[in-house]
Amino acid sequence: MRTKPNAQPNQSLIDGIATLQALASSPEPVGCRELARQLGANPTRVNRLLKTLAYLGIARQTADRKYTPGPGMHVLAAQSLFASGLIRRAMPVLESLRRFGHTVAMGVLWNDSVSYLFHAPPGIEAARGLGRIGLLPATTSGIGIVLLSQLTDEDVRELYRDKPIPMFPEGIEQLLRALAQTRAQGYARVHVADERDHHVVAIAMGDPVHAGIAMSGWIPETATAELVKALREAATEIG
Repeated sequence: MRTKPNAQPNQSLIDGIATLQALASSPEPVGCRELARQLGANPTRVNRLLKTLAYLGIARQTADRKYTPGPGMHVLAAQSLFASGLIRRAMPVLESLRRFGHTVAMGVLWNDSVSYLFHAPPGIEAARGLGRIGLLPATTSGIGIVLLSQLTDEDVRELYRDKPIPMFPEGIEQLLRALAQTRAQGYARVHVADERDHHVVAIAMGDPVHAGIAMSGWIPETATAELVKALREAATEIG
C-alpha cells in the first residue's frame, strides 16, 4: 500500500500536496501561518503554495485573507470519484449491508489517518452517509486497523516514529501485536471503549488493497463470522 519510490521524490510536489490536503481537511477557513504551524513548514513557503493553489482555483481566499477550498478542489474530488468508479459501485452494495442494523462504513488509509468515504448509522438515508465524517486517527478505527495490517511492521514503525498512538498507550509494540492478530484472522474486530461501548468488524478490499469496509454497533463475538462473510461478499461485489 505504501509504494517505495524508484528515484528521489520531488519535495516541492510533496509540500504542495501536503498543503492541499491540510487545507481540504480544515473545518473552517485557515490562515497561512496557522497552516504552516500545522504542517511544521516555513510560512513563506506555505504562503507561496497557497497563492499558487488560489491562482489555479483549487483554493479560495476569503475576505479576511484566510484560505478555504475553491471550486477546483471540488472538481478534483468529483473527477477522482467518477474516474475510480468506487462510490458508484459501492453504494448499492453498502446499502444492502444495512440490513444487519449496524452502522456501515467505507474508508481509505491516508498516512496515519482514515478518511471515511461513507459512514451511515441506522436510521439515516444512505445518501447522507457520503462524506459525513472527515479524517480520524487510523488506530481508533476498525478500517484503520485492518488497512494498517496490510503494511509491513517496518512501515508501521516508520509511520508512528516519535508519535503518540491513540488507543495504544503501550506504544508501537502493542499496536504491532494487534496488527499481527488482524493479519492472522483476516479481519479486524475492534472494541471501541467509549460511551457507545461498541465493536467494529472490518475487512480490507481490493487487489491490491485500496480501501476497507466495516460494520459497527453492538456485535457479540458469536455474530462476527456472519458479518465477516457478508463483508467479504460485499468486497468481492464492489471489486
